[in-house]
Amino acid sequence: MTAKPPTVRRRRLAAELRRLRKAAELSHEEVTERTGISRTTLYRIESARVTPQPRTVIAILDTYRVGDADRSEILELAKGADTPGWLRPYHSDLREQLTAYIAFEAEASGVRNYQSLFIPGLLQTERYARAVIPGVWPSATTKDIDQHVQARMERQALLTKDDPLDFTVVIDEAALRRCVGGPAVMVEQMQRLQVVADQPHIDVQIIPYEVGAHPGMQGSFSLLSFPDADADEIVYIEGMARDVFLESEADISLYTDTFSALRALALSPDDSLSLIATAMQDLRRGEETA
Repeated sequence: MTAKPPTVRRRRLAAELRRLRKAAELSHEEVTERTGISRTTLYRIESARVTPQPRTVIAILDTYRVGDADRSEILELAKGADTPGWLRPYHSDLREQLTAYIAFEAEASGVRNYQSLFIPGLLQTERYARAVIPGVWPSATTKDIDQHVQARMERQALLTKDDPLDFTVVIDEAALRRCVGGPAVMVEQMQRLQVVADQPHIDVQIIPYEVGAHPGMQGSFSLLSFPDADADEIVYIEGMARDVFLESEADISLYTDTFSALRALALSPDDSLSLIATAMQDLRRGEETA
């Protein structure tokens, strides 16, 4: 019998248990000595190959001296680890809103991202991020904005590390033309796009207005792929009320085909850079005539 691929929840559980073990500065051997759980079992748990029994999770959490807040979240993950799909509620707390996606993104080998209205977070300048976050989240406090901007800037290290993330992004022209934070902020953001688009592991394509209606108008999404051959791709959709993770074969196929269609409709990377330059010139002319 072929083993079922790990669900999103089981992958998330595995990632959290790895993180907690490293935070406790314990090796697999030390955990085995303290819990009696074999190294093979620990490896299988941390690589999402098996779902651990509740008593095993409790023993691990006790060994790592995990606090109540993290403990509750881990036990909840373990309870539904074999349930396909995942909805996460949208809260103001950064852990609740973004931690799951950020963890998957950090482990991914590649991300394909379509954005209809925003410059992708991994490519945003700090000034753009500071303008866009309160714009879409009117109730955000200064602390909320600072936390989210910091997280966004830290995530960008994935693009500059020794083995960088392969990042392919398709952006609707509307994201270039919407003047977030004012012309100066947008000019700086366009310059950032020009710089990153020159990197061999980053592809930036723009869908121009003249394309008209296209499949991406239904909303932005990300497709994450992983280096582990046993780990299937994940679709992530961020929403106002809920963040959605999709993992069924049908969903992956639908979004893969949609992304391929969007790339085919988009300008080539070189022509996309030309459109970015044009948008930047228009912003500068707007500044001069203001």
